[in-house]
Amino acid sequence: MDALVLCFCLALGLIHTTEEKVLRRGRVPPHIVFVMVDDQGYNDIGYHGSEIHTPVLDQLAGEGVKLENYYVQPICSPTRSQLMTGRYQIHTGLQHSIIRARQPLCLPSDIPTLPERLRQAGYSTHMVGKWHLGFCRPECLPTSRGFQSFLGSLTGSGDHFSFQSCDGTEACGFDLHDGNRPAWELSGNYSTRLYTERVKEILRGHDQRTPLFLYVALQAVHTPLQAPGHLLRRYQTLGNRPRRHYAAMVSGVDESVGEIVSELRERGYYNKSVLIYSSDNGGQPLSGGCNWPLRGGKGSYWEGGVRAVGFVHSPLLKRKRVVSQALIHISDWYPTLLSLAGYRDSDSSHLDGQDVWGAISSGLPCPRTEILFNIDPVSRRHGEVDPRLLNVNGFGIWDTGVRAAIRAGDWKLLTGNVGDGDWFPPQTMPGGPQQWQGMEKRRDQHGKAVWLFNTADPYERADLAEARPEVVKVLLARLAEYNRTAVPPRNPPDDPMADPQLHGGVWTPWLGQEEAGDEGVDEEPDNTNRKARSKSTCRVCKLRALFKKVGNRMQRLKS
Repeated sequence: MDALVLCFCLALGLIHTTEEKVLRRGRVPPHIVFVMVDDQGYNDIGYHGSEIHTPVLDQLAGEGVKLENYYVQPICSPTRSQLMTGRYQIHTGLQHSIIRARQPLCLPSDIPTLPERLRQAGYSTHMVGKWHLGFCRPECLPTSRGFQSFLGSLTGSGDHFSFQSCDGTEACGFDLHDGNRPAWELSGNYSTRLYTERVKEILRGHDQRTPLFLYVALQAVHTPLQAPGHLLRRYQTLGNRPRRHYAAMVSGVDESVGEIVSELRERGYYNKSVLIYSSDNGGQPLSGGCNWPLRGGKGSYWEGGVRAVGFVHSPLLKRKRVVSQALIHISDWYPTLLSLAGYRDSDSSHLDGQDVWGAISSGLPCPRTEILFNIDPVSRRHGEVDPRLLNVNGFGIWDTGVRAAIRAGDWKLLTGNVGDGDWFPPQTMPGGPQQWQGMEKRRDQHGKAVWLFNTADPYERADLAEARPEVVKVLLARLAEYNRTAVPPRNPPDDPMADPQLHGGVWTPWLGQEEAGDEGVDEEPDNTNRKARSKSTCRVCKLRALFKKVGNRMQRLKS
């Protein structure tokens, strides 16, 4: 469209297009590709000295900005929720644990998500990979929370080939969805390979005049540890079996990102794109991951659980080939990416994230000075209150029996049971965990409720809580201030009606579906009698689920 004619039409209010939004902002917003990898440890990338080969990731990070003071949450759902909302867990009610598959819980519907806001800014939004933010109701699904398309899993983990996912041992079902339907026909593909091909399909079919947001949440390298043979053969000399399979999966991620970037280049996206790479939490040492020399791992608030692998690669960076020490948190991507998109957030006062693009791209002072990792009041069981934890250890300011962690300036404070604090050396020797598990064990956790570390000690070997009580008091007061803004934690018990056997063998929304009947649940194509059998046993299954639910409630009352 001719620029003069476009301006005339805009002045008359005759058209309202993406071009209009771009013209008013005075610049073209970039395409954004956000790659999130599941459970990749700090030591599980080549440029951190790993024995795992990641040449593509090393090159992309080396040509961009490595984020070496970058933090996430220690487990899956909390990290993903803060990416999607820009808000701490204490402000979404998701303070405790992950969202389990049978839990009637999901990301609060009244909080806008990153893809919803980006769509308002004129973006096309697509998601490929792991959601893990709840799916109990149809309005919880990715396609109801801002994504125009979705191929991936709804639960937290599953088989990388069959896409069977189990919640405990008693509830298992199929978990691969294309849009809102189960994608039975795609079973048998390796998840990393499948998701990469879908990303390439999206890039080939997209109209580049519309800015694109592509969220690639790979299932790798989460357990079960599975990889194709050609990747496993690269690590035949690695004697530790879990590490060998884990390394092969990481190499698969490296290949995947390489193919995505090649497609960006080939299709003309690259020069106006921003690629962000992030792990969602620390690696799990007992499942092949390695965070050495950081302390702890997945599930803990030690550095090995929350300091992440992350980098930004983009031709649009004002400075490249640098290492950034700016303090950045996963919640910062929400306002940062919206700012890049030209969206001015009307509810920015509710955000915990900061716009850190200036710090990343130009080396400007970072606006973030502290991170509240979490305050989890559910972490302590009822009846475990010890007055000494408040009045002695907590100086009358904070109950140190509550699991919490905060980083402020050069100091990091932890209280309560913050997770396994071992140091796990690289798992390269043969024989498995029995040979390396006892090499370095924690010596400062027994009977402890408060720890204080300085950033001059990034490996958290020197606890300064007793030596610097004045710092402890300041940070305890900050925890108390944050806690006054917290919403009540939402932690409902599992619902037996979520069992896939009640829904054609598929993990799918189970609340609010009465009006929809069987719509949205496709039957397995090679079993035409499945639907009939499902209906014939439905009443028995629901009765069994009811008895199970009553039994669970009685058990909770007894305990």
